[in-house]
Amino acid sequence: MSLQAAKLAPPVDNTPASLAPTKRRWGAPLNQPIQTWQGRRVWLVGASSGIGLACAKALHAAGAKVIVSARDVGALSEWAETCKKEGLPVELMSLDVTDALQVKYVARQVAAGGPLDFLLYCAGHYRAQRATEFDLKDMLRHQDVNYNGLLRVLDAVLPMFLQQRSGHISLVSSVAGWRGLPNGLAYGPTKAAMTHLAETLYMDLQDQGIGVSVINPGFVATPLTAQNNFQMPALMSPEEAAKAMLAGWSEGLFDIHFPKRFTAWLKLMRLLPYRAYFAVVRRFTGL
Repeated sequence: MSLQAAKLAPPVDNTPASLAPTKRRWGAPLNQPIQTWQGRRVWLVGASSGIGLACAKALHAAGAKVIVSARDVGALSEWAETCKKEGLPVELMSLDVTDALQVKYVARQVAAGGPLDFLLYCAGHYRAQRATEFDLKDMLRHQDVNYNGLLRVLDAVLPMFLQQRSGHISLVSSVAGWRGLPNGLAYGPTKAAMTHLAETLYMDLQDQGIGVSVINPGFVATPLTAQNNFQMPALMSPEEAAKAMLAGWSEGLFDIHFPKRFTAWLKLMRLLPYRAYFAVVRRFTGL
C-alpha cells in the first residue's frame, strides 16, 4: 500500500467484538434481548415466595440453571425435591441480605459454580406506615433489606460481572417508588432509591457488556401485599408477574412495569404538578 493510500485508509479497530462498547441505535433495545434461558446460570436473591418464587419456577421451566437464595430455604424444599426428581435440580442457599459476611460467603459459592449470567434481586420488606405513627426501627429495617441488602449483593457480584464483561442485573423495585403515596412512608423511599440506582448502573455498565433492568410491578398478590386493608386495583398473580418479567427481558427492556392498564396511569401522574398530584391521590385513596 502506498504512503498516500495509507493516509486515506480508515484506522483498523482490533478490539474483540465481545469487548467493544455497544453502540445503541435510537429505538433499539436498551439491553441485549434474552430470548432463550437454556443453560443460563441465574441467581435469584429473595425468592422464598411471591414474585421471586414464581420467577424462579418460570426460569427453571425455561431451562435456566437456577440458584435461589432466601432467609428460609426450607419453604422451597418441596419444589427443589420435585425438580431433582425431574433431573433438573435447583440450588438452594440460605441467605440473609442484612448480613454482609453471609452475602460474601454465598456469593463466593455462586462464583465457584462458574460464570453467572443473570442476577435478580427481589428481596423485600414491607409494612404500611404513616408519619403519624412513625416507627424508626421499621423504617431502618426497610432500608436494610430493600436497599442496603442490594448494595451488599452488588458489592459481591459486580467484580464477577466486570471481569466477565457479560451478565445482566435486574432489580425488583415498585411503582410505589415513583412518587410519594399514603402508607408508603417506609417502603416507597427505598424503592425510589432502587430505581435511581438502576438508572445509574445502566449508564455505568452498558459499555461493559452488562445489562441492567428495573422491574416496577403494580399490585401483585403476595404475602407482602396481603396485609393491605384496601382494594388494590389491577391486582395480578405472581405467575402473571413472572410472565411479564420474562417478556420484558426478551424484548431487551430497561423499565419493565406491569400491568400496563394500571402503571400507564401512574406514569402520567408522575408528570402532574404537586398541587394536582396531591389532590388526585387524596381523592382516590381517601387519605
